[in-house]
Amino acid sequence: MNAQLLTMTTPDGPFTIIARDGVVLASGWTADSGELTGQIHPELQPVAYDSVDDLGPISSAVEAFYAGDPVPAMSVPVLQKSGPFRAHAWDVLRTVSPGAPVTYTEYAVLSGNAKAVRAAASACAFNAAALFVPCHRVVRTDGTLGGFRWGLRIKESLLAREKEALTRT
Repeated sequence: MNAQLLTMTTPDGPFTIIARDGVVLASGWTADSGELTGQIHPELQPVAYDSVDDLGPISSAVEAFYAGDPVPAMSVPVLQKSGPFRAHAWDVLRTVSPGAPVTYTEYAVLSGNAKAVRAAASACAFNAAALFVPCHRVVRTDGTLGGFRWGLRIKESLLAREKEALTRT
């Protein structure tokens, strides 16, 4: 099955999205789709990619985020596949409020297992749908940023944008 491929220009650099039938399979701050395809579960891997200029509500959600409204990105459908804890943890990430990051420990608690801090961190590391599943909203217990697949500069920018959006509402 084919998927659509779109690279958008954002203030944080190129943002590429791989989607199928209005559902995000992978996304991230890169112009190289090869950096995304490896994140897609083998059972969901498209056979071919069609470059497009627009992905409708998906593109609109990215534009809204960068215009100061992070909320629409949380309603964009996402399809990822993994084990039960990780799949649930990805769903939980979408409930973390913009501008109010949680620590990896808090994220583990929210995901239903306070002792699963490493598993929670792993869910962030293996999240293929950056922005739409906001792993950037998880920080270290001491408040430092921790890691981010797309670089700490982008994570810091995303968190700052969300915090700024909160102060405007």
